[in-house]
Amino acid sequence: MTTLPPLTASAVAPAAALDSAPRFRRVFRLEPGHGAVASATLRASALGVYEAQLDGAPVAEDVLAPGWSSYEWRLRYQTYDLTDRLRAASPEDGTPHVLTAVVGNGWHLGQLGWQEKRRLYGEQRALLAQLDVVYADGHVQTVDTDESWQARASEILADDLYDGQTIDARRREADWASPRRADDDAGWGAVAVVAVGAELVEPTGPPVRRQQQIAPQRIWTSPNGRTLVDFGQNLVGWIRLTARGAAGEMITVRHAEVLEHDELGTRPLRHADATDRFILSGGEDTFEPTFTFHGFRYAEVSGFPGELTAAALTAVVVHSEMPRTGTFRSSHELVNRLHENVVWGLRGNFLDVPTDCPQRDERLGWTGDIAVFAPTAAHLFDVRGFLADWLRDVAAEQRAADGFVPYVVPDVLKYQDMPAEFTPVESAAIWSDAAVWVPWALWEAYGDREVLAAQYESMTAHLRRVESLLSPTGLWDTGFQFGDWLDPDASPHRPADAKADPAVVATACVIRTARMVAEAAEILGHDADAATFRALAARVQETFLEHYVDADGRIASDATTVYTLAIVFDLLDGTRRAAAGERLAELVTAAEYKVSTGFAGTPYITEALSRTGHVETAYRLLLETGCPSWLYPVTMGATTVWERWDSMLPDGSINPGEMTSFNHYALGSVAAWLHRVVGGLAPAEPGYARVRIAPQPPQGAMTEELTWAETAQETPQGLVTVRWERVEEELVLDVRLPEGVEADVDVSATVPSSAPQVIVGDGAERRMRFSREDAQAPVR
Repeated sequence: MTTLPPLTASAVAPAAALDSAPRFRRVFRLEPGHGAVASATLRASALGVYEAQLDGAPVAEDVLAPGWSSYEWRLRYQTYDLTDRLRAASPEDGTPHVLTAVVGNGWHLGQLGWQEKRRLYGEQRALLAQLDVVYADGHVQTVDTDESWQARASEILADDLYDGQTIDARRREADWASPRRADDDAGWGAVAVVAVGAELVEPTGPPVRRQQQIAPQRIWTSPNGRTLVDFGQNLVGWIRLTARGAAGEMITVRHAEVLEHDELGTRPLRHADATDRFILSGGEDTFEPTFTFHGFRYAEVSGFPGELTAAALTAVVVHSEMPRTGTFRSSHELVNRLHENVVWGLRGNFLDVPTDCPQRDERLGWTGDIAVFAPTAAHLFDVRGFLADWLRDVAAEQRAADGFVPYVVPDVLKYQDMPAEFTPVESAAIWSDAAVWVPWALWEAYGDREVLAAQYESMTAHLRRVESLLSPTGLWDTGFQFGDWLDPDASPHRPADAKADPAVVATACVIRTARMVAEAAEILGHDADAATFRALAARVQETFLEHYVDADGRIASDATTVYTLAIVFDLLDGTRRAAAGERLAELVTAAEYKVSTGFAGTPYITEALSRTGHVETAYRLLLETGCPSWLYPVTMGATTVWERWDSMLPDGSINPGEMTSFNHYALGSVAAWLHRVVGGLAPAEPGYARVRIAPQPPQGAMTEELTWAETAQETPQGLVTVRWERVEEELVLDVRLPEGVEADVDVSATVPSSAPQVIVGDGAERRMRFSREDAQAPVR
């Protein structure tokens, strides 16, 4: 097998300024005298985003390549196999071939963050491409980005990920990339070769691609005379539009997630224009703005020639290519919709980088969001490669900052003017803990030591940095903390104001993080490190208990979040743990089962309640429909998870705060509890090498609220399914396990007369019946 030449580190940019996204072209001919083409491999990247073609046909289905990485240190490239495209060609006949690409601004040059800053990484768009053709005799012909390329303007007059795209169909040339035009140099100009400063790396994550197409559900005229379109689902992508009209006429498409007062609700977008403009050619035109993306359910269309019908519009859903692995359903339709909203939230925010939101002038890789959501994500989709690639950027940013894990990765906040309350910028609990919590979630879900090995330096650097920030008392009680961000009782204008003491939250996180790093060290054979980190965890836990926990289990600040974290992070002994569980249940009841936790506590509160025997309270909290609650947005028509419980108020107006998104996944972390506790399926060992099946159906007054649930998980071992149903006085459990996989089955929390047992999978479904009167009686 022939080894390909090293990838060139040079790219090409237009030698002269252009008024649009540049097209690039390189005409080449196969070299005769070496036999037939044995293989052809294209490796490509861009300072910007690119779409490449060979002989007028796309080289792949990818969009927005090469994606967004920490460009200062890592620029990813894609590899495409073009063997079949060139194998049929004869090198002897001298037929021209054309390699082309169009390059947009993307993340490299476009707006990033909420201060309208652009060109954070560079000043010009450039293409990097290298086609290596291997012939039958082993000869390699290399076509790379050098001065022989050409550049010219395109029909894309403007493109920005936040603001949208403008396409002028009058400037289109149907065959500009075709070999038929290979000898036509009219309009083509020279290129300049530019150096690529970052390391060129192969991505471990999947490409971004079109995933679904959704037709309009309704088209109507608003009270202000605007033409509005509802696609029925808050999604991320763009609208493909077809129209015929007079040359030069412009169609404008504005996007938003919600309506307010029956008009497009654009205030939450802040500085993101989220507007596409399409200029007609005079014939039939189809527009697809693939150098931008929007978070939207609704669109406002103006300037459309004639009557706008559903046939003219299609919403194209775009996100990273990830197989779906986990599903959940139950007898409760609002809970099912909640779960579906979490799935759609992941789809919208897993677009190359795990972002906080996909619509406003932000769309950043906030570390706190993914720190708490990673276990849920791993239930829903195969996110191994996606998050492993992002973790490489975490490590790169961290190495450049002496162990500090930024609040967003890639870190563009270092180029912004940070708010005063965020300064000095330093490690923060949960947010910076993503360096540890995310790889640990991948280890638990997939059992792959490689992710721990790859991130071990990053994990330990973070922990050592945090250890250096502890006060002389041994607590993490100094410096800025996000704490229980977005506590629902806080003012919409002061999202960091929370009932939970931020030092209690932060110190609890130190203990959890130290334990995870210690376990990772042991798995990887770093025994001395493991002992050191365990000792740190024990030392901080002792200090936590001394300063923050009374003998009767009362925790400083006496808020739902501090009890939640102390229970789930296993910080309390048996007596104080039971007392903390009782106090947590009291607080939840006193709040009338409405959510009283923010980003820190919400992902874990139902878990804390169910672990301490308060399953009925957990279900009351889950099934509450008043605001704030998980189901309130569902009753308001939400199709994704909101950033705030009251992102939309009961009167249909948008939350008055400056920070309101209708597509945030962090508060959807409860879906992990739906899978593990309601559905009853969790890994007993990393990667589901052993399975735990322990559903906890509702109890007491909540028994009839949810009478069955089912979950399925495509694990590294194969498909596992669990379904339970209450049938009169029995709990009927249906289980399917891959052959040879053992499962610990335990329903004693629901049926006290039953004893835990072990079953071994054979690929077939097994039915088990449990009743309070009889011992369990497995039935085939």
